[in-house]
Order: sequence, then C-alpha cells, then structure tokens
Amino acid sequence: MPSALLDEEYQTPIAKRQKLSNAAGYSGDIKVQASRIFAPFRTIGLVSPTEVPFTSVPLGKTTFQVTTSVGRCLQTYDLRKGLNLVFLSRPQTPELITATAAWKDRVFAAWGGTRTGSLANVWVFKRGRMVGELERPGGLLEPVKQIMVVGSWIVGCCSTRIEVWRSENYEHYMTLTPLASRTASSEGVLTGLICNMPTFLNKIFAARQDGSIEIWNISTGKLIYTILPISSDAGSVCALQPTPALSLIAISYSNGQLVIHDIKTDKTIMELNTTSGQEPISTISFRTDGCGAGEDGRRPGVMATASLSTGDVTFWDLNEGGRVMGVLRGAHNPPSRVQDVVGGGVTKVEFLHGQPVLLTTGLDNSLKSWIFDETPFSAIPRILHRRSGHSAPISQLQFLPLGADGADSGGKWLLSAARDRSLWGWSLRRDGQSSELSQGNVRKKARKMGILGSSLEPTESSTSLDELKASEIVCMASSLNRDGGMGAAAGGGKIWTNKGSQKEGANTSTSGLTGWESVITGHKGDQVARTWFWGRKKAGRWAFKTGDDGEVTSVAITPCGTFALIGSSKGGIDMFNLQSGLHRQRFPARLTPGQARKLKIQQLTNQEEPRVDTFNGARKFSPGEGKHTKAVTGLTIDALNRTVISCGFDGRVKFWDFATGILREELDWYPMTSITGTRYHQPSDLMALSCDDFSIRVLDVETKRFIREFWGCAVRINDYCFSHDGRWIVAASGDGAVRVWNLPTGHLIDAIRLESPCTALAFSGTGEFLATAHVEGVGVNIWNNRALFTHIPTRQISERDIAEIAIPTASGEGGQGILESAYEQEESGDSVHERAMTTVDQLDKGITTLSLVPRSRWQTLLHLDLIKQRNKPKEPPKAPEKAPFFLPSLENAKPPVPPSTQGSVEASAAERSRIMKMNRGSSESQFTSLLRAGAASADHTTFIAHLKSLSPATADVEIRSLNPLSSGSELISFVSALTTQLQAKLDYELVQAWMTVFLRVHGQVVAEDENLQRALTTWKDEQEKECKRLGALAGYCSGVVGFLRSTR
Repeated sequence: MPSALLDEEYQTPIAKRQKLSNAAGYSGDIKVQASRIFAPFRTIGLVSPTEVPFTSVPLGKTTFQVTTSVGRCLQTYDLRKGLNLVFLSRPQTPELITATAAWKDRVFAAWGGTRTGSLANVWVFKRGRMVGELERPGGLLEPVKQIMVVGSWIVGCCSTRIEVWRSENYEHYMTLTPLASRTASSEGVLTGLICNMPTFLNKIFAARQDGSIEIWNISTGKLIYTILPISSDAGSVCALQPTPALSLIAISYSNGQLVIHDIKTDKTIMELNTTSGQEPISTISFRTDGCGAGEDGRRPGVMATASLSTGDVTFWDLNEGGRVMGVLRGAHNPPSRVQDVVGGGVTKVEFLHGQPVLLTTGLDNSLKSWIFDETPFSAIPRILHRRSGHSAPISQLQFLPLGADGADSGGKWLLSAARDRSLWGWSLRRDGQSSELSQGNVRKKARKMGILGSSLEPTESSTSLDELKASEIVCMASSLNRDGGMGAAAGGGKIWTNKGSQKEGANTSTSGLTGWESVITGHKGDQVARTWFWGRKKAGRWAFKTGDDGEVTSVAITPCGTFALIGSSKGGIDMFNLQSGLHRQRFPARLTPGQARKLKIQQLTNQEEPRVDTFNGARKFSPGEGKHTKAVTGLTIDALNRTVISCGFDGRVKFWDFATGILREELDWYPMTSITGTRYHQPSDLMALSCDDFSIRVLDVETKRFIREFWGCAVRINDYCFSHDGRWIVAASGDGAVRVWNLPTGHLIDAIRLESPCTALAFSGTGEFLATAHVEGVGVNIWNNRALFTHIPTRQISERDIAEIAIPTASGEGGQGILESAYEQEESGDSVHERAMTTVDQLDKGITTLSLVPRSRWQTLLHLDLIKQRNKPKEPPKAPEKAPFFLPSLENAKPPVPPSTQGSVEASAAERSRIMKMNRGSSESQFTSLLRAGAASADHTTFIAHLKSLSPATADVEIRSLNPLSSGSELISFVSALTTQLQAKLDYELVQAWMTVFLRVHGQVVAEDENLQRALTTWKDEQEKECKRLGALAGYCSGVVGFLRSTR
C-alpha cells in the first residue's frame, strides 16, 4: 500500500482469502434441493426461440390461433387480439419439443429422442391443458421431426421411420419403414418432411435424404411410388409444400434448386431461377385468397419462400413461368456473422387460409404477422402485429426505481439489455405490455444505405439490419423522478445528438413541463452514452461523449433525475444536464491556466508535501488532482446530490464534491486488488464493491469505513445486487452459483447452483421478485421471495449445502406463485434448514438475561386492574327473549338422571357439612407448596418455572393470596425467591413486574413487618447494584458508538 494512512484511519480490509475445496465447490453430497429464500416462478421473454415451426388453426371465421414452441412448453397467441398470449401448456414435456401440429381445438406436441437413449412420444393439449397421449410405438428412440393430421390418421415422421396413429382414439396403427439407400447418410433415410395433397386419400409424401420423394398409403402401409430427384447433384429435400392447384407440389433441394412438380405425370413443370450458390430454401407457403399476383394484384399464384441463412422472405409470381415479384428484406434478423450468439433466420412462413395475411417466425425469437395492401397494390407486405424478445443472451438487468409520484409501477417493470443490441422493458403483470425501446427508424436508414433496397437481387452489403443499431449495452442507469411518461417532449424527432460541446443547449421550456429522459446506457466500444425516454419507449435526444475520448464504462443518474454522469476507460468522469444536454462538470474539475501552471510546478519540483486536513487528518487534494489512472468501473451519487463516489480498476474509491468537482477523500487498495463494480443502496447509505479477487466489500458511505467483506465465489463475479431492504447481498458467479449473504450477521444464508451460469440479476424495489438471466437462453427468469411470507433462518451454510435446482419454466410449472409461497407448508421432520439446536437459559453467569415469556404477558400483569375496569359490562345482563310459539316448552322437562356407577361410595354426613367443605377449600395450592419447598431447600428454580407458566390473571391471584401469618411468612419467602433470581441475573423483566404487583398489593403489610422490610432491603441493594452495572455498560457502548460515528 502506498500510504499507511489507509490502514490505520480507514481500516482497509486486508483479509486472507478462504481456502476452498476446489474451483467449483462440487465436493460433498448435495443434501439440499431447494432454496431457502427464492422459489421459481416463471420465465418471460420467450416467443419462438427454437427451430420448431409454429402451427396455426382457424377458430370459426373470426380469428386464428398460432402456437409456438419455447422448449418444453407451448404458447398460443390469438391473431384478432394482436397476437396476445392466451394459453401456456401444462404440464411441460419431459424433453424438448421437436414438432407441433394444430387440429381443430387440439394441439399435438412431439417431444424427446434428441439425446441418446431418451424416449419420444406425442402429447395432446387442449386450451393449454394436457388431455391425452398417443400410444407410444415400441422402440421409438428418435425424435419426431414433423407431425400432421390426415383425415382419420395422425402421422409422425422421424429420420428412419414413419409412425401412424388413429385420430379418434390415439391408438398406434402401424410403422412405415423406408428402405435405406446405398448413399444413406448418418442422419438417416428421411429428412423428416412429410405432406399430403387434396383428393389424394390416405396418401402422404415423405422426403428422403437422397432427394427422392416417396408416396405411401397409410391405410394399407404400402409404398405406392417414388419421385426421383431432378438431377444427380440435387441433394436432399429441404422443403415440401403442396400448391393450391391439384396434383402440383413445390420441392426445394439442398443445392438451392426450387421446382414445381406434377405428381400425376411425374414431370417438373416449372424450375424457378434461384441464384447459384444460394442457401437452400427451408420453408414454402402459397397464398390462397386468389389475389396478389399480376401487375394489379388481382391474379392468383403467389408463393413465399425463406431460409435459415437469411432473414428475407421472397415472393414469387408463378404465372407465365414464374418470377420474383418482391423481397421482404429484414423480416427477421439474419444469423450472426462474427460469433454464433445472436439467433437469426426464418424458420417458417405461412399464408393464413383465405386471408391476405402472412405469418413468419425466426430464430431471433419473434413471431410476426404481415398484411398485403390492395389499394394501392403492394407486392411486399407491411407489418401488422409482432411479438418478440431478445435474440441473444441477456447481459444487463435492472428493475425500474420508484417514481417521485409513488405510481403503481414499482416492481412491475424490468429493463433488460442483451448482446443483440436491444433494450427491452418487461411487464411482470401483463405480458402484452412488454416492448422494445425504439432506436429510431432503422429500416428507413437501411433503405438509404441500400440494405433494404427495392432490388430483387441478393444484397452484397456486409452490414446487417441489427448493425445499424447502437452497439451492445454494457451499463445502464435510470431514475423516474423526471420522466414525463407518454407526454414527454420528443425533441423534434432527432435522436442521440451531441450538445456537450455547445454553449447553448436545447430549448427547455417544453421539457420543463413534460419531463425528459430517464434512462442512460453505455455501449461496448463506444465513446458516447445514450439517453432514452422510458415513458415513450424510444431513444432520447442526447448522446453524451466522454471528455477524454475513452470508451464509456459506467453511467449513473442523480436521484433527482436531472444530471447524468459518465465514466470512461481512461479514468475521466463527466456530468451532463439531461434537460438541456449541456456539459456541467468534470471530475476532477477543469483547472484555470494559473492553477494548471501552479500544479505543474509542484509536480516538477516535488518539494511540497501533500497537504493534510487538520480536522480529520485526511489528505487535502488540490483542484485538478485525483483522476483515476484506469477505467472507471462504478459511479454513485448520494441522496442529497452532495457527493459523487467513483471506483476503478486502479483499486481506488474516490469521494468527489458534487458542486465543485474537487476530490475530498479516497481509499487506496492498490496493488492488493482492483474494483470491478459497485452497487449502492440509498436507504441504508451502503455501497457494495466487487473486486477481482472474487470478494465483495461493503462500505458505509457516511463514515467511509468498510463494515463487511464476503468471500466464497471461486471464479469471477458476474453480477450482484442489494435486496430491497438492504439486509442481503445476492451475487452470481461464473461457477453457476447464486449466493446470498446476510449483512447484519455476515453469514452465507442461502446458495443455489443452476444449470446455466447466471450473467445478470436484479432485485425488485418491492422485494417480491428476483430476476436472473443466464448464458444459455434468451428469457428472463423470475423468482419469488419467500421471505415476505415465511421465516428465513439466518444460520450460516457451507459450500456443501448449495442446492442444485432448475431454472423457472415458461409455463410456471414446478414454480410457486405469491399465494403458493405464502401458504407453503413446512416440511415435517428434521431438515437441513432446521437442524436441531441446543438452547441454554443463560450464555454466561455474568450476563443479565431476559426471559422467553412473551412481552404481552408480563405487561398485562402490570395493568390487570385497568384491563378489568375496561372490560366491565356497560349494562346489566338482559333476560333472554321468549322462544317462538312453535318451539316446545322445557318448563316441565326433567333433567336427565346420570347413570349410577357401581362401586361408588356415598358421601358421609360429615363430608356434606359446611365446615368440611371449608377445610377442603383451604388446602394448599401448588403455588404455595412450591414456594414453601423452595424456601426450605434454598432452591427456587421449580417455583419460578411454575410462576412463569401462569397466566397474568392467575399470577395476580396467587400473589394476592400470599399469607403473611403463615409459619415462615410466605411474603418473606416470595421476596427471597425474587432476590435469588436477581442475583443469578435471570428473568430480569419478570422480576421487576412481579415485585411491582407485590408492593402494590402488600404495601401495608410491608410497613408493619420488620422482617419483611429487611428482606426487601436485601432485594433493593441487589437491584441498585445491577442497575448501576447495566447503566455503566450502556454508557460505555453509547460512547464507543458515538466516537466511531464522529467525523473527528
């Protein structure tokens, strides 16, 4: 360390790292399979992330329902409702879904067979509920690639076989096995594509890997005919689709050829001219409303094709030999060219029956509907509806903070940024409200650049549609206190302009009334930070550039929502006004020419020692000093806009004056560690710092002292956050574990290990949800916080107690909602969470110990007279009303005679006398007997335990019933018992309550009995001694706390 001042003054934590068993911490048996705190709820943001094509079915004449696969669950959308989600299938399938088919009111989902030795089958769903299961054929260990309903048959096609079931009872009918060719590949004989044609009863067409197409009769199980490929180098069949014209079928081959073939004559009637070397077409669809072709769009014969290699959809006019009539550029994102992280390509296109509407899905996790305009005619459709999500793994998560008006948006909205360069806002209450924040008219910009030009030829540009967006977001911050909602000023339509270098900013008259931007983001490899309107879900007006031309590495917004701070990779920090877009401050502040010359002279001569503040002994920095030497990794502003806190890779934490930009204090950890990030919890004024030694250190911003440090992560910390109340720190590391530390105790109280490492997490401001994102998958996983409803133990756990659990599912199956978490029954018997613990009445004989009796019990004893007075009835009891006339009278009814018991002894005349009854009532109670026994043995433990078990009313009666005339005086024995308990430093508050009631009841007797006065004097001396000791300890602790919190 360069300065010893940090070790002594700020108590820099120089702690030894804990020794871990291994890098991942997998040693030992995993006993726990559930989290103490978090319960899986559901996954949001999934629309169509897999290659499984969607399936659609008309509902009467009013709407269509579209069903997509999201892994092991089906999601159904209603087209008339704007592709709103209407059903989620439950239960989820045991394996990944491989094919789907909609038929009437049911959806068939084939699953399994993708792993070696895994089973495969087909389930039937109706309105999201499983209603049946197809009979599983024997030996079916491969995936069903396509499933369809043909009349009274259900047909599923695999790589080496075709399965047939009856549609009325789901019984397995037969298995069709094609002959393997000599050139059969390892992928199997069939490509998995099948179709049927109108008027061809009980016939299916199955595509083979060698390019031929087999025609099977599924009723008899016979192979009828084989259509040979058009050429020897055609390759396998990649797409197969019947045309609206009878006996014609469209076939696409892997070499890029596309033909229209006549089944009856076995002749190719049309070979469409595709570009040589083009990727094969993977999906084909025909328009069936009788329009769209020709110069005026009034002729039938429109075909749409697409492939997985591009995001374009090509439209063909099949009249007069066939021609390309239009290309819908950028319908979906193309696959990533640099790295395989962003999904792209079109998985399926389908014209809705009898409608000028086209449905498309892509690997960019989107489902879109397009409509063709008839007047004026357009060969290329426009977007009608869309449902989408991230197409790449998510890298940033943040719940929106509460607004200044306390609107009902806290914990509802979640911001997410992914590697696909998009920024999304997710609603946890209504899925249809989720939307992507617009980055301007990207398609219009692409047309100007020729990427989405009107040319029918394939574009040679190396720039994709997504590359016109801002680069990947690496940091973001938000504050809704100045957000104007939907009415915020748009700034003339221009987005991301730089006003920082101008002397005059934008006109603030409009934005002062309506509000301004509330979100700011930093982007990978970019020197500017960009602003966003949250209310309008669009890009903002400003692009703030760093003052030292470094890349943006951290951003922050003040709690008031007026200023934005930007940290750069070269150590600079700049502050801008979000309303006007002007630069307002730099940290450290700019120097005047005179100050710059003076500072340079001091650095050259190096004669002046660093100035020290005489008030607190800390170093006093001059203007212009204190810039970070490496990248700024975290920025924080306190609640009052008085202090800016920054940290960086140089291992320093700096405290800047917000108004002047002068460095006030700093903590230096170099070369012990570097700081990789910071999180701030405003209500508790605590800041957590993550370091490159895999630790998290917690700093008290007010005292500038470190109060906690947490170890346990064996690899890099991906993300971490505070809980809503600041009592926990939740951290996700690269080993797939999510750990929870308790700040008051410093214990690791919960840890879970997930199937895929967590890359980002966020805790909602209301404490209801924890959101996580993972390396594999493009959805956001939501977890419920069980601590809101049940008690969470805070005992420390070890690495062996880490629970291995699965992430939440899209359907929410296997998870717990808010109500389920609230009413969850505790497990019976011993569990890992509730191990048996031995309890002791007193940790040490020198410690004054309170009792475990509820506070309400001894407080009720003190105020029992007042309670009885309040509980007295206000009116005398009234006689009950006469019974109705129809009820029988009980005036003459005789009470039932109890049955006589044999062997009973009749009471004698003496026992029935009044004197004997009085003597029987005067017998000793248990209270008196235990008091007498304790006085004789000088051990009052049993008596005190009995007195603690009595109710307030019973204890009051027993104390009042003490007999001062008995031998040994019960009053003296009672006072002696309380004195003994006080000397043992046990049950302190109970002794005070019992003595208060005793003196209140027997005060007159005390004044007349000298022996009792001496006993009370002994109790008084012991009481004063104990009070003086407790007062001294309390005063000492108060003085120490005051000294530590003082600024001296």
